[in-house]
Amino acid sequence: MTGKEQAEKIIAVFRRLNPHPATELSFETPWQLLVATVLSAQSTDKQVNKVTQKLFQEYPGPQEMAGLSEAELAEKIKTLGLYRTKSKNLVATARIITEKYAGKVPRTREELEQLPGVGRKTANVILANAFNLPALAVDTHVFRVANRTGLAKAETPLAVEAQLTRLLPERLWKDAHHWLILHGRYVCTARNPKCNGCPIRAYCSYQLKNTD
Repeated sequence: MTGKEQAEKIIAVFRRLNPHPATELSFETPWQLLVATVLSAQSTDKQVNKVTQKLFQEYPGPQEMAGLSEAELAEKIKTLGLYRTKSKNLVATARIITEKYAGKVPRTREELEQLPGVGRKTANVILANAFNLPALAVDTHVFRVANRTGLAKAETPLAVEAQLTRLLPERLWKDAHHWLILHGRYVCTARNPKCNGCPIRAYCSYQLKNTD
């Protein structure tokens, strides 16, 4: 079975089980998605959503958040991992977007990656989910699942992204990102993956696929 044939079979299963995959982060605007994605580093989406539910009511846009000090924002997000670093980056990013981009989140990867705390993964999340532009973000779940299944064989997220975007048609990049994340989060977990109940087990290269 070729890589493309394997990918087609795996994607067909994912599409049947979840025809319209989406991020589990709660947001209403590109800015809110950017904030939530930055906050999600070393935190669960559930934890982030608890914080942003109140945060976005008080500070819905970059203009409002730009008026906070780093210490003020840190106090509001202190239940999340790395909250001091995230606070510093988000306040700086809010001010840049307010002053340089008139309060609008930029729509290019290059501009996004120049914002404090925004790397390639976060930029790709914004491009795909806020602006519906072709991008495939590789987080720890996507990286793990892609390598375990054999969809990719690479040692860096950038290399995995390159292999997946060559393997999959552009129209599927956004959905593939969500399918792989959700599969990694709930089935192909880092420890004790649920191989016996895995819906793509027949097409997976993982050496432990026949164990509990």
